[in-house]
Amino acid sequence: MRRSKPTKRAIPGDVRHNSALVTGFVNRLMRRGKRSTATRVVYGAFDLITARAKRDPLEVFEQAIKNASPMLEVKPRRVGGATYQVPVEVAADRRTALAIRWLLAAARARGGKSMSEKLAGELMDAANNTGSAIKRREETHKMAEANRAFAHYRW
Repeated sequence: MRRSKPTKRAIPGDVRHNSALVTGFVNRLMRRGKRSTATRVVYGAFDLITARAKRDPLEVFEQAIKNASPMLEVKPRRVGGATYQVPVEVAADRRTALAIRWLLAAARARGGKSMSEKLAGELMDAANNTGSAIKRREETHKMAEANRAFAHYRW
């Protein structure tokens, strides 16, 4: 076990909104170091959200992240030769990381169209509590609820 935890690096805000959350999102979207492409996709999605929803895209984005964030998850715990799925609360950093990961996976899985359109659609769906990322969060919560009997094995 480590003696001390490594310090968290401060993520600088993005160019348009000065939001560290958007920067983190762009970093997760980025493939093969193509940051300018990832940034263009995210800002393109934001422009589409502005056009379709007539709302502030940053507001929709933050609501989508908040809605897709899981509160509970299950972790395997080995006790006396048996492995139990123990429900545990999700830490704040991991919560947003999972939400971002699920939103991007859901957007990539959508059919046709450009990535900006798929991402805009998924963000608007998540902000309205629908879509694949929200379904994933609900499945995670159901799993934790079903295994509530093993909560006393928490460590």
